[in-house]
Amino acid sequence: FAYQEGPRSYLTSTMSERFDCYYCRENLHGKKYVKKDDKHVCPKCFDKLCANTCAECKKPIGADSKELHHKNRHWHEDCFRCAKCYKPLASEPFNARDDGKIMCGKCGAREDGNRCQGCYKVVMPGSQNVEYKNKVWHEDCFKCFECKQPIRTKSFLAKGEDIYCAPCNDKKFAKKCFHCKQAITSGGISYQDQPWHSECFVCHTCRKSLASTRFTSHENNVYCVDCFKTDVAKKCHGCKNPITGFGHGTNVVNYEGYSWHEYCFNCKKCSLSLANKRFVISGEHIYCPDCAKKL
Repeated sequence: FAYQEGPRSYLTSTMSERFDCYYCRENLHGKKYVKKDDKHVCPKCFDKLCANTCAECKKPIGADSKELHHKNRHWHEDCFRCAKCYKPLASEPFNARDDGKIMCGKCGAREDGNRCQGCYKVVMPGSQNVEYKNKVWHEDCFKCFECKQPIRTKSFLAKGEDIYCAPCNDKKFAKKCFHCKQAITSGGISYQDQPWHSECFVCHTCRKSLASTRFTSHENNVYCVDCFKTDVAKKCHGCKNPITGFGHGTNVVNYEGYSWHEYCFNCKKCSLSLANKRFVISGEHIYCPDCAKKL
């Protein structure tokens, strides 16, 4: 609000010695006078020659009147009123507008104030409100677009022009975990184009989290390396170790219900690799054709 001075009236006094009006030279002895710019003036001359003009009624503000002034403008006390509701403002806060009008706080806010984006009514100065992206709402008008509840101190997210509280945003927009079907609010893992909670992406056997570790899948289930080796993987007919597909020896040879690491599929006698080659099987062992002839 602008600063207000006043009300005030010019000084008056009585004199025991001869004292004349600066303008009409009337003897002011024992009479009222006004001191204006170090000049002593009788009330009549003051009203005619020195008085300020009221910005509202355009009449002189006489020596006997209370005067208010603000930024080189002057008013009678009774003329200093709100231009909208005519409320007296001599002892009230006021708003001085650029167009010269004086208004009380409420009318000034209605005239110039920001309008709520929810109800389009004026947001009064000092009222509870929310500002977001250069826009303003009454606190109770800043609501979730989905559940219509005021946001107040809760967290929220914006989608275009709409505001959502965190639960409604998760329900409406967040990805759903492939395992538990609940919203993934932070982090998560993507596997085979499906989102998972980190805590839901666990080994099918031991339930150990597989986040940030090696794993493999079998028949739509995922396993840690240890459980896959122990419970799922086929055993190599050559070295008797699990065929896991990890690291060296990812290729597998299958024949009549048996499986081998590719690097284990060798001739029993000369150790020649028989992957993608002709071989002879005898009992538990495999041989290249040359060694088979020698047996």
